[in-house]
Amino acid sequence: MSKPFFSRYLTRQNLRRIYRVGLVAVAIAIALIWQQAQTPNEVLLTNKNAETINSQREPIQPIPTQVSYSRDKYALGERLFNEPRLSKNNQISCASCHKIAVGGADGKRYSPGIDNALTKVNTPTVFNVVYNFRFNWDGEHDNLFDHTDSLMQNPTVMGSQWEDIEQKIANIDEYQRAFEAIYDSRISKENVIDAIITYESALITPNAAFDKYLRGETSALSAAEKAGYDLFKTYGCVSCHQGVNIGGNMFQQFGVIGDYFADRGGIRKADLGRFNVTGQDADRHVFRVPSLRNVAITPPYLHDGSAQTLTEAIEVMVKYQLGRPIPDTDIELMAEFLETLTGEMPTAEILAGETLTNVNAAE
Repeated sequence: MSKPFFSRYLTRQNLRRIYRVGLVAVAIAIALIWQQAQTPNEVLLTNKNAETINSQREPIQPIPTQVSYSRDKYALGERLFNEPRLSKNNQISCASCHKIAVGGADGKRYSPGIDNALTKVNTPTVFNVVYNFRFNWDGEHDNLFDHTDSLMQNPTVMGSQWEDIEQKIANIDEYQRAFEAIYDSRISKENVIDAIITYESALITPNAAFDKYLRGETSALSAAEKAGYDLFKTYGCVSCHQGVNIGGNMFQQFGVIGDYFADRGGIRKADLGRFNVTGQDADRHVFRVPSLRNVAITPPYLHDGSAQTLTEAIEVMVKYQLGRPIPDTDIELMAEFLETLTGEMPTAEILAGETLTNVNAAE
């Protein structure tokens, strides 16, 4: 006797797929509610051509144009961010992998650390990092403090011990005076990380063309770019890439439809994603969804840095996340939309802590 329809349909594989879809839906709802709570209310705006945008109802929200921070801590954090003496061999700094001039990343598939050891995953941008809900591709850390602490001690990145870092920094008069003035205490791991985090948290990139569009400047996008955004929503890309950072606020399995890793071959431990953190089978090949802000200037793409261009990255996502054919013209239009996500880069004056064009210093 054949099994009833529902028994045949609800196989273990289908049940897991339904469960994952349900989890994604719940995660999206929570992420959107959280982003709405972080974003000032927007009003309905109309231009002379009667095109209207209610940005509060859009799944993507503009980045705030200002952030508050301590000017002195920012300046100290900037020096430490570029300080190679924080590394074991005195040759690698945070800026070695997160180059401000090239989008806050380094343009390499894998980044070299101490003794030319390569990272296991592609280095993401440091820009707008403050808007991510977790850190690392596998989401190992839920705050910037632990993330920075881990990188300092990682044997293939900075390879340092905090006792050595504190001693080296304490022997530099400039740092000694700065820490005494700002923290009124000795140089410590907590203070070093706090200064670096202050600097990183101010590296926002507001006023992208798309941000201006969301704020009612409808002429900020061309007809093709607007069409690309509509396709981005229609095809469901926005279900994972949404909120202020256009991603960075949820986890997702890489290969919802197809098996990317079987097709690529050569599976490594880093490809297991969040499974390496939790040990749960459901987290195998699950990663933190990356932010798409400034994506046009931060190739290569994906956790393994295997996609060299925006169109190539979109094609991979279409194949393994959507599992449906999409015309090349639609892919090109979505790539044009992604170009509009490039914001204002932190200027040399801002990095020196002197002029504040996109941040509001809190004295």
